[in-house]
Amino acid sequence: MAVLLVLFLGRVVGQMLATTTAPSWLPPMARWYSGLMPYRWLLPTQILFVIVMTAMTLGVDRRSAPFGTLSAAAGAWIVWASYVYALGMVARSIRYALAPRERRGVLIPIVFHFVLAGFLFAYGSAAIVRPVVIPSERSESRDLHVTTGVPTTDHG
Repeated sequence: MAVLLVLFLGRVVGQMLATTTAPSWLPPMARWYSGLMPYRWLLPTQILFVIVMTAMTLGVDRRSAPFGTLSAAAGAWIVWASYVYALGMVARSIRYALAPRERRGVLIPIVFHFVLAGFLFAYGSAAIVRPVVIPSERSESRDLHVTTGVPTTDHG
């Protein structure tokens, strides 16, 4: 999740740089921006996404509320939503590839929508496969794997 978060943060920073300073080593703003949402609204939305994605990543890592304590059922719904999101981007990618060059639009947003779909997949998957620690009557604990229900012994 952290890698996908950093990729998305890089996209946000790259687009901000393309807008403000237009360095020669970055693609021009026209290639970063599809125009579906005015940039004055897009940037704050992206910053909000980075904040929420950071909280989600830390929550999963720490297994802390509210983002790191999802049920396996909620995780399954999020994974399903990530599939729908990615499928929408596959359709958009095909439309991009088949369109005449002058009507293609931009590719960078499509790529980073795949990054967001991947983030949702990783987040939902973390809720599905997260082990739940069940204290036993002895001094050791047992981990019950949420998806399989197979107990394992943890001697640490």
